Amino acid sequence: MTKNFLTAVAMTALVGVASVASAAELRLSHQWSNKDIRHQVAQIVADEVAAADVDLEIKIFGSKSLFKPREQYRPLSRGQLDMTVLPLSYAGGQQPAFNLTLMPGLVKNHDHAARLSNSPYMAALEEKMAEDDVMVLVHGYLAGGFVGKDKCITKPEDVAGLQTRAAGKAFEQMLAGAGASITSMASSEIYNAMQTGILNAANTSSSSFVSYRIYEQVACYTPATENVALWFMYQPLLMNKSTFEGLNADQQAALLAASEKAEAFYLAEAKKQDAASVAVFEKAGVEIAEMSPEDFAAWRALAKETSYKAFVEDVPDGQALLDMALAVE
Repeated sequence: MTKNFLTAVAMTALVGVASVASAAELRLSHQWSNKDIRHQVAQIVADEVAAADVDLEIKIFGSKSLFKPREQYRPLSRGQLDMTVLPLSYAGGQQPAFNLTLMPGLVKNHDHAARLSNSPYMAALEEKMAEDDVMVLVHGYLAGGFVGKDKCITKPEDVAGLQTRAAGKAFEQMLAGAGASITSMASSEIYNAMQTGILNAANTSSSSFVSYRIYEQVACYTPATENVALWFMYQPLLMNKSTFEGLNADQQAALLAASEKAEAFYLAEAKKQDAASVAVFEKAGVEIAEMSPEDFAAWRALAKETSYKAFVEDVPDGQALLDMALAVE
């Protein structure tokens, strides 16, 4: 072997080592099945990044296989997890301001939700995430409704005396104000709680109602509609900020481009979820109830006296944040 040949072999080996060193694997955790819209959003980001060929792989751990649903934000903020799709209100214990992302009657419809995601209000929340070393890659809201095991729920009086699962602190406060007893749990636990008699009623997203097959356990479903949707929840795809900043420029660009594509999909599909969920529940023989504008107004009036009031009292800059959110038309 010539000296030049050996040098060439050595150089090839060094290039290979450098290539391996620049490759990165990111771990993304979420609580949903692979049929759920939130998994699909994560998959789009993973697939687009893989197609960009920038030595970056995103490995998805769904169905709460890596972390429990409510225990994802803290490891994300500590760099023990790279990415997650989760309801931001799950992290309301760490950042009470995040409870505003699941406030009854605050979001009017999906287009309004998209405007909120691109407003000074959301920028203020993102500043708080940055304090936790967290950043948003994909914004997204999902609408939802109510289910009743034995009866329909459209107005506040309907939940009086019921054992109810409410998604998030603000909804718990409002429903408790209507006379419901509250049992806190992740949406992935609703099915078993209904089955075993722990719950009489619940609210969550249209997508979760379907992906967790809640239609098998209830008598009546009150879905979100184009005109009335009391329940809207911000459920972004988040990333550890330091991890993102540690990627090279090509990897960052690929991730941002993938996220932009996923966000457009998220909004389009979220609009379809509500009607699609109705079809699934109807097929299962579940009664469909509609919340009237008058019912919605009664809920919102109750929320202002319970949830909105408590938020402003509990969060130092709560009034300013609430005003910023309400200012978005």
